[in-house]
Amino acid sequence: MATIADVLDSLTVPGELYEKLPDGAVRCFACGHRCLIRPGRRGICKVRFNQDGVLRVPWGYVAALQVDPIEKKPFFHVLPGSDALTFGMLGCDFHCDFCQNWLTSQTLRDPTADYGASLIRRASPEQIVAYALRSGARAVVSSYNEPLITSEWAVAIFKQAKQAGLLCGYVSNGNTTPEVLNYLRPYLDAYKIDLKSMQDKRYRELGGVLQNVLDSIQRVHDLGLWLEVVTLIIPGFNDSPAELMEAARFLASVSPDIPWHVTAFHPDYKMTDPPPTSVQTLIRAAEIGEEAGLRYVYAGNIPGYVGDYESTRCPHCQTSLVKRTGYVLHAYDLGADGVCPKCGTKLAGLWYAHPEDAPLHRPGVPRPL
Repeated sequence: MATIADVLDSLTVPGELYEKLPDGAVRCFACGHRCLIRPGRRGICKVRFNQDGVLRVPWGYVAALQVDPIEKKPFFHVLPGSDALTFGMLGCDFHCDFCQNWLTSQTLRDPTADYGASLIRRASPEQIVAYALRSGARAVVSSYNEPLITSEWAVAIFKQAKQAGLLCGYVSNGNTTPEVLNYLRPYLDAYKIDLKSMQDKRYRELGGVLQNVLDSIQRVHDLGLWLEVVTLIIPGFNDSPAELMEAARFLASVSPDIPWHVTAFHPDYKMTDPPPTSVQTLIRAAEIGEEAGLRYVYAGNIPGYVGDYESTRCPHCQTSLVKRTGYVLHAYDLGADGVCPKCGTKLAGLWYAHPEDAPLHRPGVPRPL
């Protein structure tokens, strides 16, 4: 009987993000691990492997495909209220115990898993983009697993999406390389990065290196991609005021216009001991972001309990201009291209050229499918 690895290996093509080395080895550039992969071996992600001196990479399938609010990514400054067709494959280069997408990201780390094969649906870039257009989506986003390790597949989809007039985004752990970002840049509009901790020890527990994520935040911003950053606030892990202030000050040093989403932890996957993040802790984290000089700070995962921290306010006059509860948009009062109608300040982001194009999804009203 074919294993999940056998199925995935059959759904591959020669990659582009690597260099050949002596003795048949290759060096992969898809993520910050820069794996040296010898013939017959795999990278840390488990889905990129060396076959006779050629790096094989995932292609031709999705393990998750869903149309949902772009705020769910979360992108709050990218066409608010619009829908995004989000796709993902299998595998990740991190191994976070609190992963909410463990079904797709961590499948290959469990040799006894028998659910991975049932998730796989063969697809072509053309089919995915056609589905996005039929669904009324305005963006196509790679998420659910770590998109960096499947970047060749994402670019194939994004090329079709850009031709169709859609925005393209990544929802990523931020373990990038300059090579992969330069490869993505022509086809990518928006990038979400998780800043999981400001402690390198914590990052190494998750399979990463803090400095590489910090460098990636700077690189993404310098490339001119729209960037939003998320920190999942986990009690006892990264919720000290000192660490939160350090994170916020770092982001503000890159740009005070980077939206920072502080979101509530809920026990999941292998991390079930810490309690859920309290409303008070979440609001305090948001206040710390503002104290550090960030202009756009949001509190998430506890809809209806964090006041204006779900909405977008003008950083100059503090008028609430994009009003939300959870992923539901109640009002879009920005002018053309994100200008505050009260004071004339242009808010940072990717906004509607014509405000009347903003869709409003009311509670209880089904989203278009």
